[in-house]
Amino acid sequence: MIEQLRLSKLLRICSRNLFVKQGMQLHAAVVTMGFWFDMIISNDLIDMYCKCRRMDSAYSVFDRMSERNVVSWTALLWGFLHQGNAEDTLGLLSRMCSSDVRPNEYTFSTSLKACGLVGIPENGVQVHGMCVKTGYDLFSVVGNALIDMYAKCGRMSEAGSAFDGLPARELITWNTLIAGHSSCEGNSERALVLFKKMQKQGASPDKFTFTSMLKACSSSGAIQEGAQAHAALITRGFEVQQDTVVVGALIDLYVKCGHLFEARKLFNQIEQKYVTSWTALVLGYAQEGDLLEAMELFRQLREGGNQLVDGFLLSGLIGVFADFAFIQQGKQLHSYAIKVPSGLHLSVANSIVDMYLKCGLVEEAERFFSEMPTRNVVSYSTMITGYGKHGLGKKAVFLFDKMLLENVRPDQVTYLTILSACSHSGLIEECQEYFFRLCKDRWIKPKLEHYACMVDLLGRAGRLREAKNLVESMPLKPDTGIWQTLLSACKVHGHLEMGKEVGKILLRLDEDNPVNYVLMSNIYANAGCWKECERLRNVLKRKKLKKEVGQSWVEINKEIHIFYGGDDTHPLIDKIHEVLMQMERRLKQEFGYASEVRFALRDVEEESKEENLRVHSEKLAIGLALLSGANEKDGHVIRVFKNLRVCGDCHEFIKGLSKILGKVFLVRDASRFHKFEDGSCSCKDYW
Repeated sequence: MIEQLRLSKLLRICSRNLFVKQGMQLHAAVVTMGFWFDMIISNDLIDMYCKCRRMDSAYSVFDRMSERNVVSWTALLWGFLHQGNAEDTLGLLSRMCSSDVRPNEYTFSTSLKACGLVGIPENGVQVHGMCVKTGYDLFSVVGNALIDMYAKCGRMSEAGSAFDGLPARELITWNTLIAGHSSCEGNSERALVLFKKMQKQGASPDKFTFTSMLKACSSSGAIQEGAQAHAALITRGFEVQQDTVVVGALIDLYVKCGHLFEARKLFNQIEQKYVTSWTALVLGYAQEGDLLEAMELFRQLREGGNQLVDGFLLSGLIGVFADFAFIQQGKQLHSYAIKVPSGLHLSVANSIVDMYLKCGLVEEAERFFSEMPTRNVVSYSTMITGYGKHGLGKKAVFLFDKMLLENVRPDQVTYLTILSACSHSGLIEECQEYFFRLCKDRWIKPKLEHYACMVDLLGRAGRLREAKNLVESMPLKPDTGIWQTLLSACKVHGHLEMGKEVGKILLRLDEDNPVNYVLMSNIYANAGCWKECERLRNVLKRKKLKKEVGQSWVEINKEIHIFYGGDDTHPLIDKIHEVLMQMERRLKQEFGYASEVRFALRDVEEESKEENLRVHSEKLAIGLALLSGANEKDGHVIRVFKNLRVCGDCHEFIKGLSKILGKVFLVRDASRFHKFEDGSCSCKDYW
């Protein structure tokens, strides 16, 4: 008995300190001494192997046990969960329930964490039912796990019910619920309410509470509450600069709320700067458009040598360059990623694919995607999105089907990408088939965004009545976004009557959204109803609502040039106008081009309308590219990027240019990519 106790004690030391080699030697001694039948020693062996991440050995010990108790099962359950293998955890729980051993509170706690990782609430509900039947739902460790599980599954109402049902609430209980609300989209304000409520009920927040509260402030843009929390941390004696988690949350708050000065000030005060703080600040500067400062900080991080650049920073920075379509900078980061360990992370690889696609380099994206050693559902979703944006619907369909053959389960985002890709390419039958499959999927339910894709598909095809019927009959309550999709279709097809109906609904739902007024005024302008058009534009002015300003940018000799509609600030603006007028004359003579003055959308003289069209931001960007000699370079693709949808006149103008100049123009707008070549566009005039 003394030898067994000594072996058990030594195994627990190995378990605590992750001494796997010594643990294996003790295992050999257990077998030699004939103690392999001892349940306590076997449980200690399972625990040691699980903590040392040797699940095969742990399972082997478990499998050979002649008798098992709840500790045996729970130790192995925890091991699978510790490895991130939630499915096997739940599979083992099912086996346990078929045995004569009953789960305890720790078994249920571990199983509920596995349900949260899987993200399927139905599994959690089943385990919750077992907890209720056995009375373990009232134990704090189980109650906290229930709150966490429901929060991770996005069921905040059920999480609140589990919280309310607990007889006693510890600090960890409050922390779990607040963290759940701060991580769940649209629930940040509730997290702030709970933060105040817990203090009124006598609970004192710790650093974990403050971290979740600061995250909620970041998500909701509540800078005032966040600054108050910062002050409270200081007055309570927290060593803010010394705590990496808290200081990281504070920097993230200031960055996301656009207060970069405060973020940088706090960053400079930190003695030991961790990569999370570097990441927040670098991405903050990049997202605010200060790329020079972002790259300078990135250089300091790289050359400092004390911190390794992590995958989150790399993928985030590559993502910023992708959004701005900065090709050269994106390629430089790709080269850097190859040289560092974090460059092997799947998230980085997915960002590189996304960057090449958003920069219009489809072949490079395909090459990199095919060379990736592993791919997940995000990898496929990214590639399918890219194909959709480039109008390559057939390729998107092929890749989606290939993903299914490789046993990668599509999620809600993947379905959204394939529906959008089919919509952009006019693949009506394929889109309807995938939507039907989504509706039949037992794990995923269609959201408003999926219905919006179907409305967009039908609307683009001119089947406006079908689209409207779908909106009115779907099981979800339509939001402004889906009505805007239908209104855009009315605008494209000049359906004034339905446009009026939909417009009234939109203005009733959201009367302070400038997009609704702009869409309606454009429909009236297209129909020549100038009085109604002007009335809506006057409402815009009276309400002081401002629509998003159109801007386009082009890269010339590694320098980015940004233009706005009607922009006259560029030093070469007069020469740009000369080039554009020259191109217009050639288009009229050689291609029969006539400015589509209806896109000027003002009741003025035709000549004035042509002047208005000439100063659209995408035309100015192309004018600079032509002025810089881009049309003289053989095989050179002129790439222009715009933040809004390209207008019909500019679309026709660029099609004509591609014909008379024999050049390829690649234009990325808010909707998709347009590849103009030999007088036609890849969108087939369907955008």
